[in-house]
Amino acid sequence: MIDDLIALAGEAVAHARKLGADAAHAAAADGRSTEISVLDGKIEKLEQAEARDISLKVFAGKSSSSISGSVLTREAIHRLAENALRMAKLAPPDPYAGIADPGQLATDIPELDLAANDLPDPAKLEELAKRAESAGLAVKGVTKSSGAGASRSETSVGIVISNGFAQGYTRTGVSVSMSAIAGEGLGMQRDYDYSSAIHFADLRDPEVIGRSAGGRAVERLNPRKVKSQSVPVIYDRRVASGLIGHLLGAINGAAIARGTSFLKDALGQQIFGSHITITEDPHMLRGHGSRPFDGEGLACHRRNLIEDGVLTGWFLDLRSARQLGLPPTGQGSRGGPSTSNVFLPAGAETPEEQIKSLKQGLYVTELIGASINNVTGDYSRGASGFWIENGELTFAVSEITIAGNLKDMFKTVRPASNLEFRSPVSAPNCLVEGLTIAGV
Repeated sequence: MIDDLIALAGEAVAHARKLGADAAHAAAADGRSTEISVLDGKIEKLEQAEARDISLKVFAGKSSSSISGSVLTREAIHRLAENALRMAKLAPPDPYAGIADPGQLATDIPELDLAANDLPDPAKLEELAKRAESAGLAVKGVTKSSGAGASRSETSVGIVISNGFAQGYTRTGVSVSMSAIAGEGLGMQRDYDYSSAIHFADLRDPEVIGRSAGGRAVERLNPRKVKSQSVPVIYDRRVASGLIGHLLGAINGAAIARGTSFLKDALGQQIFGSHITITEDPHMLRGHGSRPFDGEGLACHRRNLIEDGVLTGWFLDLRSARQLGLPPTGQGSRGGPSTSNVFLPAGAETPEEQIKSLKQGLYVTELIGASINNVTGDYSRGASGFWIENGELTFAVSEITIAGNLKDMFKTVRPASNLEFRSPVSAPNCLVEGLTIAGV
């Protein structure tokens, strides 16, 4: 499979060069997936998809164009290259465009165990979804199911660049989810849980997922509103990763080069407490965001984006690195700079200890919408969760907004001990001081 994709990408690059292109970059991909949804024990949706496509970027001097297609015959690939070069010659020049120098390319390609041979077949996916739904419906207080699902996917990619790079890899995935409803009429509350993994063996049991979804829904019954005030906020780990996501948006090399980030002048400065380190590890075995090399053929490396609270650098593709006069960091993709597995390591406090430490506060389990100003760092999001009084969760809270500024919020982040790697960006529960709650 990988050899076939590399051959297709190589054909596109070779023909573009034959036509006179100064450089070319091609990626051929093959993907297939199966998704099953059930409701009340019956299949509601069964989707299977297969797709093969190729994307090609061609350079004529400093001008370039990108094009893609799904017909992969030799003649079609040649037409794709011809059209791409024709468009590139009409495009305005970009002084920062271009492929990597041969000396920058990845040569030691690690094996990251990203392709499983134990993916479930459709019958097994149906069984998993039904087991999750049954477990959720069995929770006392759950009145109905909002649906459960299971899926599997397999994607292979081959990348060929005219600087000599020619590599590929395969990634698989499997997931199970369940959404439960508790209560009746206008008092109904909904919540969910899910599990996703590269290998089926790493997936959580569907019964655990269903019970968790049902329990979360029941806990949200009879929500109240609270008065507007400033209190500490604990982000449940399901939503705490969003805080790290806002950091990543602010240290994206493209945003720094444009001058549109509230952290554009913060390089080398302490923006978190000295106890905070935030790490990217592209070579994590079976990691959700792992990759053996970046989309531009460069090597990926483990690095601390934040070390002892200090911002150590940006994440850069070739273009943004050239704009900033810095070396690339091996974080390029088709759409610009991108990260792999990023995580905030666990702290010493348990989640229970964090809650007990607060006389009054808010425990957030869901965030709704977002108003984030990437230039100023101003932060505002709809939220729901639970009110903390005298170190205990007391009642459900809904229809509130939490607001602050990310610069101030980052300085007070305190991670708990319950880190789990459930997505490419992961964090444990996080306590953040001084946020403003807009309630009644």
